[in-house]
Amino acid sequence: MTYTLDRTLGATSFQDAVGRTKSALIKHGFGVLTEIDVRATMKKKIDADIDDYLILGACNPRMAFEAMKLEPKVGAMLPCNVILRAVGGGNVMVSAIDPVASMQAIDNEMLTSLAGRVRSMLADVVTDV
Repeated sequence: MTYTLDRTLGATSFQDAVGRTKSALIKHGFGVLTEIDVRATMKKKIDADIDDYLILGACNPRMAFEAMKLEPKVGAMLPCNVILRAVGGGNVMVSAIDPVASMQAIDNEMLTSLAGRVRSMLADVVTDV
């Protein structure tokens, strides 16, 4: 099983891809709680030069609340990360975590069902970017 939902955007700037991704997240009920510029962090911490790479910590509050009611410790696996990374040739790959894959460690059928609903929502986000 793959653990991400992916889409490659051709001939687009990284900043345009970020804007499009944030807009798609909002359209589908997600907010961005965290934003980690991995490129800047790697440069600052270990003086490594990498291509653009951004992690967005996305959250749908209603779904997160439902998940926490089902499994109080599930917060350790939240938020739903979405990454954007430059992959060469002016292309940017957008990848969202597959919540069904990430929740396999928890034996709870109701949570698995909820993860499936969130997966569908994130698949729509990736499609709409």
